[in-house]
Amino acid sequence: MEKLLTQENIFKFFKEFCKTVKEIRLIRKIIILSLFIMLVFNFSFSREKDFGLGIILGEPTGISLKKWVTQMTAIDGGIAWSFTGKSSLHLHMDYLFHNFNLLKTEKGKPPFYYGIGCRIKAKEKSRVGIRIPVGISYIFDNIPIDIFFELSPLLDLIPATEFGINASIGCRYYF
Repeated sequence: MEKLLTQENIFKFFKEFCKTVKEIRLIRKIIILSLFIMLVFNFSFSREKDFGLGIILGEPTGISLKKWVTQMTAIDGGIAWSFTGKSSLHLHMDYLFHNFNLLKTEKGKPPFYYGIGCRIKAKEKSRVGIRIPVGISYIFDNIPIDIFFELSPLLDLIPATEFGINASIGCRYYF
């Protein structure tokens, strides 16, 4: 018992606890900022059937959200589970630009899209970083559904700088 309560062990515990509190505060600030941005765009650019809710499969796997801001831009987000390494909660939000002129089809719209965003991977040592999603989706003509395929290079900045990539497919229903 005496070995556990040494000054050095207490200092180590306090140092790790403070690091965790800082990570939690950073994650909370990012989530609050992201929700604020979505609310502002929601009230500023309201249009019919512009909010999509669906699933995303791959890395990560979970719930996909998309809010169209203009005819060419959208905010995309995910609340998902990451299965790489130790399983963990994965949150991301991206600002996307869509190009509807790259591919032409007789029915529907297949926009190519790209953007920039942030992600949080909450686990024992949480990771915070930047995402650069690139993808293609197909928006059906007569039904409020889209399907998509996306690759997202990652640059984690906290707690260390590391590169990675996410790949996923999914679909969303628009309200």
